[in-house]
Amino acid sequence: MRKNYSSEFKAKLVLEVLRGEHTLSEIASENEVHPNMLTRWKTEAMKNFSQLFEKEASKTKQMQKNYENKIDELYKQIGKLTTQNEWMKKKSGL
Repeated sequence: MRKNYSSEFKAKLVLEVLRGEHTLSEIASENEVHPNMLTRWKTEAMKNFSQLFEKEASKTKQMQKNYENKIDELYKQIGKLTTQNEWMKKKSGL
């Protein structure tokens, strides 16, 4: 039966390997993981490391775009309400 490891567990072990305080074999035996598995996780992490920062930048851009859209929507609503208010003043004779 295959074991499934959480992403937090994998990240913890890869960080230990990258720190270099213990050998890969020591970390693998302490956590009951095959050394080849650790090597594969490390390789995958190193390959995808740059995406970590790309995701943050895209999240920030998306949040900024949503914020700007909300501001535009609110300005349209203000304009509409101002027009209605002026029309009501005009009709009531004030």
